[in-house]
Amino acid sequence: MDLWILATLSAATFQTVRFMLQKVLAGGRLSAVGSTFARFVYASPAGLVVLGLVLWTRGQALPQIMPAFWGWALFGGLGQILATVFVVMTFRTRNFAVGITLKKTEVILTALLGLVVLGEALSLAGWLGICVGLMGVLLLSGTPEIEGNLLRQLRSPAVLYGLGSGLFFAVAGVGYRAATLSVASEDPILRAAVALVWVTTGQALIMAAWLAWREPGEIARVWQARGTAAWLGVTSAAGSLSWFTAFTLQTAAYVYAVGQVELILSLAASVLWFREKVSTRELLGIAVLTVSVVTLALVA
Repeated sequence: MDLWILATLSAATFQTVRFMLQKVLAGGRLSAVGSTFARFVYASPAGLVVLGLVLWTRGQALPQIMPAFWGWALFGGLGQILATVFVVMTFRTRNFAVGITLKKTEVILTALLGLVVLGEALSLAGWLGICVGLMGVLLLSGTPEIEGNLLRQLRSPAVLYGLGSGLFFAVAGVGYRAATLSVASEDPILRAAVALVWVTTGQALIMAAWLAWREPGEIARVWQARGTAAWLGVTSAAGSLSWFTAFTLQTAAYVYAVGQVELILSLAASVLWFREKVSTRELLGIAVLTVSVVTLALVA
C-alpha cells in the first residue's frame, strides 16, 4: 500500500479521536475559538518533539525552506483555523449532522481549488471516485430535516457553518500541499514535521493574540482545561503530521477523499464502544464509500 494512503488512514484515525476530545471541550468549558486555540497551542510542543525525533533518527540537519513556504503555510494555517472554528460551532447547533455532512464538500472544493491555484487536474476516474465517495458520505450522515423552505434551509446556521468549514478545509489542504513541497528534502516525513512545527506555532501565536484582544480570560481557561486539552494537542499533532505527509506525496483532493474513511471509523466506534445498531442505510453508505476509497487508491 502506498505511503500516502497509510498516512491518510492514520490522519483519519487521529482526527476521529481529536474531534471527540474537541467536542468535550466545546461543550461549555471553552468557546469555539478557545477550543480551536487549545488544539494548536498544545500541538506545537508535540510537533517540536516529533521534529527532533525525526532529525535524530535520520541523522540530518534542518532542511532549507524556500521563501514560498511562508506564504503557503500562512494561507493553509489561516484556512485551518477558520475551518476548525466553523466545525466546533456546528457542535452547538441543533442540526449537527447537517453541518458535518456539508463539511465533507471539502473534497469537491479542494479538487476545484487545487486545479485553479496549483494547476493539479484530476483524472476522469478520480472525479468519479470523489463523486461516489460523496454519495457514500450522504448515506452515512443521515441528515435530519430542516424546517422551512429551501431559502430558509440554506440560511440555517448548521448549513452555513458546514459549507464554511468545507471551504476553509479546502484552503488548508491546498495551502499545506504547496507548503510541504517548498521544503527542500526528499524525505516526506521530514517535510511534514518541518511544516507541522512552523504551522502550529504560527497558528498558536495568531490565536493567542486574537483571544487576548477579543476574549480576555479564555487563554487562562484553556490552561485550566489542560488535562483534556493536552491530549487534544497530542492527537492533533499526530493527525497533522499524517496529513502533511500525505499532502507531500499526493494531491490534496485525493488525500481528503480517502480521508473520508473517518466516517466509517466513527461509526465503528459507535457500534463497538457504545453498542449502537447499524442501519441498512449506514451499511450501504459504508459499501459505497469503500468503493470510492478503493477506486481512488487504484487511480491516484
